[in-house]
Amino acid sequence: MNAPGRGRGFTLIEILVALVIVGIVVSVALLSTNLVGNDRELDRETRRLAALIGAARDDAMFQGREFGIELLSTGYRFVEFDPYTNQWAIVPDDDALRHWELPEGIEIELLLEDRKIRLDSEPQEIRYDPRTGASIGNYAPHLLIFSSGDMTPFEIALMRPFDNAREVLRGDLLGNLEFGDEDAAGS
Repeated sequence: MNAPGRGRGFTLIEILVALVIVGIVVSVALLSTNLVGNDRELDRETRRLAALIGAARDDAMFQGREFGIELLSTGYRFVEFDPYTNQWAIVPDDDALRHWELPEGIEIELLLEDRKIRLDSEPQEIRYDPRTGASIGNYAPHLLIFSSGDMTPFEIALMRPFDNAREVLRGDLLGNLEFGDEDAAGS
């Protein structure tokens, strides 16, 4: 029995326990929001790459050009085949098809015919003989986009190694692109 006039209040321990619980809930919410934000970044970069491949494919078909894509461990660049000189060159005057670096912490994994391809961190140098104009060495991009609309079948995974998050983009011989689930990507 309580004494009259004396109300029941919270003890200091009860208030501290409530604050700890609220702190844990807020921390979990913030961490979850951050992870979802990073997944959006992976999704955005995968969709950007798909859009650029689609644009290059459209340009190839409408203009009768051949394109290639050189993939790097942390980026990519598009190149164009010049049939007159029989060599690959950086795409001139097209800001969309320039060398693109992925945001920090995102890497690319490439599979061709279900085999993982080792990617360099820097683009290969395309060198030319100043006398003949012919390319020196045997530069070749990883993926080809032909003027017919056909292209090299591939599977590209954009991933964050520290938490194993991945977004997968697949392309088939006919130039169709599809987004895959993370479990379908090979390791």
